[in-house]
Amino acid sequence: MTQATTAPKISFVSLGCPKALVDSERIITRLRAEGYELARKHDGADLVIVNTCGFLDSAKEESLGAIGQAMAENGKVIVTGCMGAEPEQIEQAYPNVLSITGPQQYESVLDAVHRAKPPLHNPHLDLIPPQGVKLTPRHYAYLKISEGCNNRCTFCIIPKLRGDLVSRPANDVLREAEKLVAAGVKELLVISQDTSAYGVDIKYATSPWKDREVRAKFLDLARELGELGAWVRLQYVYPYPHVDEVIGLMREGKVLPYLDIPFQHAAPEVLEAMRRPAAQDKTLARIKMWREQCPDLALRSTFIVGFPGETESDFAYLLDWLEEAEIDRVGCFKYEPVAGATSNALPGAVPDEIKKERWNALMARQQKISARRLKRKVGTRQQVIIDEVGPTVAKGRSKADAPEIDGAVYLSSRRPLRVGEIVTAKIERTDQYDLHGSVTGF
Repeated sequence: MTQATTAPKISFVSLGCPKALVDSERIITRLRAEGYELARKHDGADLVIVNTCGFLDSAKEESLGAIGQAMAENGKVIVTGCMGAEPEQIEQAYPNVLSITGPQQYESVLDAVHRAKPPLHNPHLDLIPPQGVKLTPRHYAYLKISEGCNNRCTFCIIPKLRGDLVSRPANDVLREAEKLVAAGVKELLVISQDTSAYGVDIKYATSPWKDREVRAKFLDLARELGELGAWVRLQYVYPYPHVDEVIGLMREGKVLPYLDIPFQHAAPEVLEAMRRPAAQDKTLARIKMWREQCPDLALRSTFIVGFPGETESDFAYLLDWLEEAEIDRVGCFKYEPVAGATSNALPGAVPDEIKKERWNALMARQQKISARRLKRKVGTRQQVIIDEVGPTVAKGRSKADAPEIDGAVYLSSRRPLRVGEIVTAKIERTDQYDLHGSVTGF
């Protein structure tokens, strides 16, 4: 019998948040280490893996659509990710999928791949990049520091899907970060379900790194990451009191002056109904203090309008709070029930048309706030990391902009720019969300 000599091809679909993207990268790294190749299309691939999102009904519909497309175009489909934690809906819609597993179940995914299409060769003889296989562009990477979440927000089923908080040892995170930077990554985006709770589950245990012991604590990890020579961006940060300490690192230039804090609301009654963690009654005073200590600080947040029981006065309170807080970047969601969330049982459901009105009102208000904040940058010089290059204009991001969710900086330059390059630019004009300028230094 002749042995096959063509490497098996896997087509991969990754849906959902950056945390799911990291799961996809880990699976793909393992598969590439075993000699599997990635295919650009389902048609002609030996298998399709779909990493699903199950947070909202709309995300589940997108996941089911992706599975359906993979079944139609290929027929051999392995499903993983958050929606796989509750497989009944997938099994009902597509009973012939090869395997369904939940998030972070890398071994189960690999087992399913091996059953359907065994690897070709001895994995110990194959080489992959030391930083693993990344699905992001080469110049930035997501660095996941923990799995799961200890919070029990009433609208969220993430703990049900991904379990309680499990933090990685600090030296494990730092080793991965060091490999990424050595491979050319210029920006590390630190993520988890609750980044500022990092290490609480392991009692902030120390681990050996270089010539010292490093605690598994938000501040300590951020400080060490800031020594690696890359931009360090902190995302999904709940406003616990110890977050104040990290502002000092931003002022010193160790980490980017950027905080992504999912406030979700401002009205005390709504926050209580949401069961949001961390005391938020003094948030405006803390934001003012942060900006006094670090004037360049950019704040991003997400909010939910139309939460059960949200009154007109609650919403007016949120708009006033937003005006005073002057959050730089805002994402807003219209509340939608999620199967298994305890908020479904709360009284005072808000009609869809009112949700839509409130969403439009909040986004219109935020657009003015964003435009006002950006105008203050006209005439300043900003460091910009280049994401895309065009014939006459390059697109990049300032320290205040995370990829895909925030604004952009559009630049002209007297010489061609390279993707991943960090340049100095003079800001000449703005619109509601973006900056425009020219390169003044390389």
